[in-house]
Amino acid sequence: MKKPQKYYAVRVGKTTGIFSTWDEAKEQVAGVSGAQYKSFKTQAEAEAYLKGESVAKQETNFTEKTTGTKPEIIVFTDGGSRNHGNVAGGHVKETDRAAWAYLIDYHGKQHSDSAGEFGVTNNKMEITAFIEALQWLVNNNLNQLSVGMVSDSRYVLNAIQKNWIAGWKRRGWKRSGGELKNAELWQKLDQLLPQFPQIQYAWTKGHANNKGNVFVDELLNQTMDQMK
Repeated sequence: MKKPQKYYAVRVGKTTGIFSTWDEAKEQVAGVSGAQYKSFKTQAEAEAYLKGESVAKQETNFTEKTTGTKPEIIVFTDGGSRNHGNVAGGHVKETDRAAWAYLIDYHGKQHSDSAGEFGVTNNKMEITAFIEALQWLVNNNLNQLSVGMVSDSRYVLNAIQKNWIAGWKRRGWKRSGGELKNAELWQKLDQLLPQFPQIQYAWTKGHANNKGNVFVDELLNQTMDQMK
């Protein structure tokens, strides 16, 4: 199995920059007093480290009506697939790759995760990324803090902010027009959200210039690249 690609950033050393192998990076830090270096999963994160900033340090359009302050925890989520299953008339093949990823930034500390699945839609991965990030916060007792969720999925954000989930729940987890796709995931999300008393949402344009969104997009694409 192919090893995941890593990026080695040298901030203080003989030569600074990003290197694709540890041997190259090691040459730059060996024997250097106070050398600073670190490995990362994505180039975006490595570049942010070189600049001395958090990859998630970027303005988002969170309203401050709820808490009066910006959230203590910023979460970026994304889902993707290499198929056309979420297009009308599209067909998802069993061999099509899909993946989700999230990045959690809390007081400068970061945690990210990603996983893939074959034969599923982009929408399923978008919901899964949201769920996985929220579950990690619950598991680490961080859900009582103020949380800001950033996503490029109108589908997921509308379901929450426009109360579509509440409507599906009243109908027995069905849409007014019939079947609700990914019903079991919407039920899981419905169970998680009440555990977050201070949560805000922000939409960001995908594949643009939001560093956090770019990070999770790169991470899930690396996951798909490694799927066999």
